Amino acid sequence: MDESPETARTAAAPAPRAPRRRLDRTGPFEAGDKVQLADAKNRMNTITLKEGGEFHSHRGVLRHDTLIGAEDGVVVQDSNGTAYQALRPLYADYMLSMPRGAAIIYPKDSAQILMWGDIFPGARVLEAGVGSGGLTTALLRAVGPEGSVHSIERREDFAEVATENVETYFGGPHPAWQLTVGDFQDVAVQLSSEGPVVDRVVLDMLAPWECIEAAAGALVSGGVFLAYVATVTQLSRTAEALRAHGEFTEPYAWESFVRPWHLEGLAVRPEHRMNAHTGFLLTARRTAHGTQALSRARRPAPGSQDIEELTHPDNEGFGGSDADWSAQDLGERGVAPRKIKRALRDIRQGRDR
Repeated sequence: MDESPETARTAAAPAPRAPRRRLDRTGPFEAGDKVQLADAKNRMNTITLKEGGEFHSHRGVLRHDTLIGAEDGVVVQDSNGTAYQALRPLYADYMLSMPRGAAIIYPKDSAQILMWGDIFPGARVLEAGVGSGGLTTALLRAVGPEGSVHSIERREDFAEVATENVETYFGGPHPAWQLTVGDFQDVAVQLSSEGPVVDRVVLDMLAPWECIEAAAGALVSGGVFLAYVATVTQLSRTAEALRAHGEFTEPYAWESFVRPWHLEGLAVRPEHRMNAHTGFLLTARRTAHGTQALSRARRPAPGSQDIEELTHPDNEGFGGSDADWSAQDLGERGVAPRKIKRALRDIRQGRDR
């Protein structure tokens, strides 16, 4: 028997999309939540719960309705008796697995930024170098709905990926977030045209030393300047630029290493792999506007401030210079347009997967 046109249209209609849920929530599982399923060997699968949905594996079928309404952390079994521990993904899980165009700042560095950048509830943060939105999400969680994060990104394609990732995490646009596509120097100067407007400046970019004057104008007295850089030459040049400006306290720099441990009975030892160098963090405080910072009394190593050494071509970047840098100078590879398209596709499909 032939189907009527109305029946055919109904059969061809796509399945309804699951409602978008915030990922940072607690309580029983609901339709639209993302859930991590871990088996006895800790193999992970992440699903998005739907009414009537099913998770298929070579072991069996697990019905989503078994999880909807269940408590976070419950153990469930599929059709063949395979047990799974069901938990909501943590922010660190989301950051490491999010589709990306640009490289992300890893959780170990994001945690350091929130602590030593002193990102507090209600803070006004100016961020530049949004990348894929990982750090932006952490900043928004820290400042809360009463604070604000104004992000600046030079590349429109990166800004699009970051927007998708942030809105996926929070279930929609965040009321405290504003994203501007443009140059930090231009945007920061416009924002501070009538005086300082932000409590913290966080920079993740190729040449943060070029933005120090603009950051100084936007920061309130006592505000924190923080830069995340990948190489020693970037670190040195930024530190010397802060000193040359004159209205920042002595810069402080460090890097962090995380070494996980294997725990099994008496076999307690470091894991064979660890999170070693990812980048350097550098902080300095803004002095009262118009007030010169105290110069640190120090005895530098011989030659560390020698003009001939600083200007020698072999030491380009150390102690500052006037040359322009490119991403190629740091060995960074460009991000192909197809990688951006793939990241956007994965984000959008992942909301229902």
